[in-house]
Amino acid sequence: MQLLSRSITLFVALAGFMTGGISDAAGAGEETNAAPKQGAALLKTDVMGVFAHPDDETGVAATLATYARAKKAVVANIYCTRGEGGGNMVGREGGAALGALREAELRDCLAKLGVRYCYFLDQLDWAYTESVAATLQKWGKDATLERLVRLVRLLRPEVMLTMNPAPRAGQHGHHQAAGVLATEAFTASADPNRFPLQLSKEGLSVWQPRKLYFSGSSTGVHATIEVNVPLDSGQTAAQVAAQALANHRSQAFGNAGNSPWLQRPQRFTLVRSFVPLEAEEESDLLRGLPMTNAPAAPVSFGPFAPVPLEVGFVPRPALARYREWLAEQKIQHVAAQFQTDLPLVAGEANDVQVRLANRRLTASEGTLRLNAPPGWQIEPAVQAVRLARSVTQVLSFRITPPSEVTPDMEVTAQFRSTGGWEKIDASALIHLLPRARVKRLKSAPALDGTERGWEQVPALTIAASNLWQGKTTDAADCSAQFRLGHFDRVLFLDVQVKDDVVVTNIEPNDIKGHWRSDSIEICLDPSVGAEHTMGCYKLGIFPFDTTGVVRAARDADARQGPVEETAPHTRLVSRRTPDGYRIQAAIPFDEIGVARGHKRLGFNLLIYDGDKRDAKLGENINQARLAWAPRAGVMGRPEDWGRLELE
Repeated sequence: MQLLSRSITLFVALAGFMTGGISDAAGAGEETNAAPKQGAALLKTDVMGVFAHPDDETGVAATLATYARAKKAVVANIYCTRGEGGGNMVGREGGAALGALREAELRDCLAKLGVRYCYFLDQLDWAYTESVAATLQKWGKDATLERLVRLVRLLRPEVMLTMNPAPRAGQHGHHQAAGVLATEAFTASADPNRFPLQLSKEGLSVWQPRKLYFSGSSTGVHATIEVNVPLDSGQTAAQVAAQALANHRSQAFGNAGNSPWLQRPQRFTLVRSFVPLEAEEESDLLRGLPMTNAPAAPVSFGPFAPVPLEVGFVPRPALARYREWLAEQKIQHVAAQFQTDLPLVAGEANDVQVRLANRRLTASEGTLRLNAPPGWQIEPAVQAVRLARSVTQVLSFRITPPSEVTPDMEVTAQFRSTGGWEKIDASALIHLLPRARVKRLKSAPALDGTERGWEQVPALTIAASNLWQGKTTDAADCSAQFRLGHFDRVLFLDVQVKDDVVVTNIEPNDIKGHWRSDSIEICLDPSVGAEHTMGCYKLGIFPFDTTGVVRAARDADARQGPVEETAPHTRLVSRRTPDGYRIQAAIPFDEIGVARGHKRLGFNLLIYDGDKRDAKLGENINQARLAWAPRAGVMGRPEDWGRLELE
């Protein structure tokens, strides 16, 4: 804590240097002959944004420019990390070196936007994950929240903006964490019992920000900010934002100015407010501010009366925790409306649970029936229910879908009270996961790019339509077949990729970020259906570097880095084929984390394709992503991977 305090003191002393590129904005609205602000007055902020990584301000950049440059507001941005875990499209810097580069890019961007202050919470951008729980555990939630509260008390913002923490598919867990931290800091900064040493030892005072917004529109009260308003430069805020965001070149933002969505109005959802509401739609985040008196009480968005009798499918743990957190924070009015989304394995029995909560003072009796598409089996299809007053009960069903993986389908739960006077329905969206048996081989297959040892093993297909991002034209553009086998506690894979343009733009000293170019990714989960990838084995493989050698690195698991260091006993071979390339791998069970006697694994195979023939060295050319089990953000969500049964 003392070290961070000294860091903040040093930052304040060097504020002119650190924001030297934004002198036109920093002095906006000030009289040239006025006495310079100092101390607390110097740091007083109107709008504070809280984000996870540099470039996360993209979705609100035009709004920041509008307030900083048109309305002459003081804007400060806080970033949890420096983005050191991201890719690099302009050089070979990685890790801490990449973080330094991205910070420099960010400061150039913020200078253009007119953002006066920029601080970091100094947490690690450690990998792509969709788990906010794993993110906050790795960062240390309390310590990170303490740092953010310090900055809120120091800068005293009127308004806070942050990222929506709803666990949507494809939403980075770090983004969710930024939203969680900002929401809790909004309240904690006004509580003298939270982090009291900041008050007694650091000379800070409690501070209650007046409004908190999530970016984007959800439910409840919204604000819409027009971004085509002219600034003092004659350009619009949208045009300035496009030029500013182009500074994030390491993240391939160089052509951001050509993005038409930057011209659209930007929407926000009001989460908390101490400013009385006037309408359901706002056009100014600073409406009613500054307040002449300290806020007395928050605006009530409730009450949220509990449903007397509630029926619902038990969701994934991440969604269940999100709903609990919303209730704890008393912000249910901004809850993203999620239909429970459950992954079920095709062709086998899956346990599905339905929760019934009786909040009445009387008992409730009836039946609960599950309905599924034709050809699906449900055991039992109907269960009798008797709920005593103020009781919650969970009923279990076993659903067996057909063996073929089909598009998402809906399953419904229907409660009917005895006598039929009460009818309550709930639904869940089911997406099916593929499964496969892994043949026990009589001997190890040859790792030489040929068929030897694989003749009797059936192939599995990844069609060109198995997309989870981007687009393909046909099977020749990108598709794959693969085979699996195991022998002597080693998993063997043979992957044949059809690719009409095989690109080799990755240098031997740049083996990371496999998604930038043609590659495959092997995803193995020994715990089967984990929420995050920290216990998984994830290996990204370039079929060829610029010297023609197969190379690989583990990514977004607990042991990231070149395969030679992180999985030294994994063996790889790659060969060109007339219609693409072929990769063979031998991965010891010990490196995967498969214990003896373990017969089941979570598994996915991802194919990355880019067809840019004249790609620059290290350039991100990815245009399509396919998978055996496709789903948005699937690389970071083992729950949605397929299943392997070891014979």
